[in-house]
Amino acid sequence: MLEGKTMKGYHVAVVGATGLVGRTMLAVLEERNFPVATLRPIASGRSAGTSVPFRGALHPVIEISDEAFAGVDIALFSAGGDTAKRWAPSATARGAVVIDNSSAFRMDGDVPLIVPEVNAAALIDTAPRIIANPNCSTIQMVVALEPLRARYGIHRIVVCTYQAVSGAGKKGVDQLQTELEGRNASVRAFAHPIAGNALPHIASFERDGFTTEERKMIDETRKIFGDQGIMVSPTCVRIPVVTSHSEAVHVELENPFALEDIRSILENAPGVIVIDDPEATAYPLASTATGRDEVFVGRLRRDPSIDNGLIMWVVSDNLRKGAATNAVQIAELWHALRQKEEVATEV
Repeated sequence: MLEGKTMKGYHVAVVGATGLVGRTMLAVLEERNFPVATLRPIASGRSAGTSVPFRGALHPVIEISDEAFAGVDIALFSAGGDTAKRWAPSATARGAVVIDNSSAFRMDGDVPLIVPEVNAAALIDTAPRIIANPNCSTIQMVVALEPLRARYGIHRIVVCTYQAVSGAGKKGVDQLQTELEGRNASVRAFAHPIAGNALPHIASFERDGFTTEERKMIDETRKIFGDQGIMVSPTCVRIPVVTSHSEAVHVELENPFALEDIRSILENAPGVIVIDDPEATAYPLASTATGRDEVFVGRLRRDPSIDNGLIMWVVSDNLRKGAATNAVQIAELWHALRQKEEVATEV
């Protein structure tokens, strides 16, 4: 590591810099004024030679290779699991910390899976390593549930997600737009037409009938909360919305609660905005959440079918808090932890 990084900034690589999430990562790094000394946009050979904007300048995209990570301090990966498995170890071997947005390392016991509002303490050191960014649908749910879990405990979660097409990348957005124009998509991201449809099928099916997207929500929620006993039952649905995922979350708390206390806890929770005024038809919408970093919560009500049951509607921008912003927040945690380590070393 070079001297003076906490003052002058870091050498930052963004892998998958030309994709939807990669470009959003660049925007969030700039918006949050992360200490970037130099930026290295990295992508496949197809995108090499193009440029991406950052802080008022165009930065040339270079092709991914072992040499591309030389001198890099932090590498933000958003290029899929296969790319992460192939190149993340190369980045860490050259001294970089990798923050990976794919599912490649999330369930690795040696890899922390971080949502800063929930389990920042799981990031315990700044050694070159891989840090996993959770699934977008998991992130927004656990941000909304963590303050309630801390106060009342959680026994069971039943969640139905309504996920935007941008979760499938540019192909998903292109398929929807093509179909809305009345044309057949030549390249399809989904098994069926998405315009005018709700597809109960995200990613691939497993032998037990769940999809891998649903399995992520089960396993990642337990790991993030540090509780393998929490029961999670998800159904993940793709809908014809471009950006922002919505979720109907039914949670069985372990202890009795007052609904007004639930509302107060959520209103004071980090990263949460409550919009809940049924008489004024005010509740979270995908259009409200798009372009924002917060998790929006509304439709708060008791579940009359079960003791200590609560129902809520949770919405968040899947490209930002569900991916890019959470990754940058992890980088901010790493930066703050490194500063503390340096102060401790000086003392």
